[in-house]
Amino acid sequence: MNRTLYSCLFYLALPLVALRLWLRARKAPAYAKRVGERFSYGLPRMQPGGIWVHAVSVGESIAAAPMIRGLLARYPQLPMTVTCMTPTGSERIQALFADEPRVQHCYLPYDLPCAAKRFLDRVQPKLAVIMETELWPNHIHACAQRGIPVALANARLSARSAKGYARFARLTAPMLAEMSLIAVQTETEAERFRSLGARADTVQVTGSIKFDLTIDPQLLARAAALREQWGAGERPVWIAASTHEGEDEVVLAAHRQLLASYPNALLILVPRHLERFGPMFELCERQGFATVRRSSGEPVTAHTAVLLGDTMGELLFLYALADSALVGGSLVATGGHNPLEPAALGKPVIMGPHRFNFLEISAMLRDAGALREVDDAEGLAEAVRQLFELPQDAQRMAQAGLKVMQANQGALKRLLDGLDRLITH
Repeated sequence: MNRTLYSCLFYLALPLVALRLWLRARKAPAYAKRVGERFSYGLPRMQPGGIWVHAVSVGESIAAAPMIRGLLARYPQLPMTVTCMTPTGSERIQALFADEPRVQHCYLPYDLPCAAKRFLDRVQPKLAVIMETELWPNHIHACAQRGIPVALANARLSARSAKGYARFARLTAPMLAEMSLIAVQTETEAERFRSLGARADTVQVTGSIKFDLTIDPQLLARAAALREQWGAGERPVWIAASTHEGEDEVVLAAHRQLLASYPNALLILVPRHLERFGPMFELCERQGFATVRRSSGEPVTAHTAVLLGDTMGELLFLYALADSALVGGSLVATGGHNPLEPAALGKPVIMGPHRFNFLEISAMLRDAGALREVDDAEGLAEAVRQLFELPQDAQRMAQAGLKVMQANQGALKRLLDGLDRLITH
């Protein structure tokens, strides 16, 4: 399939796209808003001529934030247009850069030739930066036609995704050949991009910018103060973060087992998607757990068994409240989420067997002794229990994680230097 056929199929699929938006809006009403932006209509007023950064959703927006701040510092004269595809990503971007007038934001229009043209007519970027692996052939081709360099930042490509792209070589190879920089996390991923058609001189191993995560000391101080306020300084607290459908039942089963040994144990449960906050609260209540919603502002008491993290933008703070952390998306075949966030906070990390989104990073943490793998509720309960009972083991895991973080920092500077060459070329 080439780009022309891809575009025709995309146009023909627009009724299905509209149906998907409508179905999503039933669960998350924000999907029904700003629909025009998804077709390059009704875009906000923008200052043209700066840098365009695309981060598909919440995770990529958070990962992109240090890079965006680095670009703002290096190019004080340039505006920054940051796009995403989801309402939660939009919320996060606006919260992260509320005090930065040079950051302008909208949804990225769908990958239709006409929409890409209207978007670039409005934004007129000097450079386009796409986070991780959100590749859109028409947007990339439209940039190449205008001489706008396109960079893929913090790029990752699993073996499974590479096989998927390889099935559409006539679409994938020309698209990758039009890119100016592919800054990948590992040499394995670099080879995958080259084999798919990326030009060898554009592929650069920079490492993962997620290792460059810096923790505000005030965050840790606020978390310690809140635990004292709860009277939970000595109370065993663990977190299951970014959980997906099918994981919450496993987590709650593990917590029930823990409560048999530690009746005062507290679980912080943080579903990945906001449309699941309500159903997860009902599930906790239905299963008999005394549950407090973080958004309610109600105090956590000695009787509270579960704190439901149903707020946006607080994940690092919620991690900081816990003694150990299960990183979700790994007990089901989603591929796992970023284990470096709890590691950077000095928390022992637990993950399930499905870690292909962070295969190399999770392997580094596991090999260093900073990450434990579990398969089910029994294994999860046992891992958390051991960390409660053996604080010296928990401390060793925490220190091992921090060492892995420190040993792999520097990717952000390498990435910014690579982008600098494109802007000043």
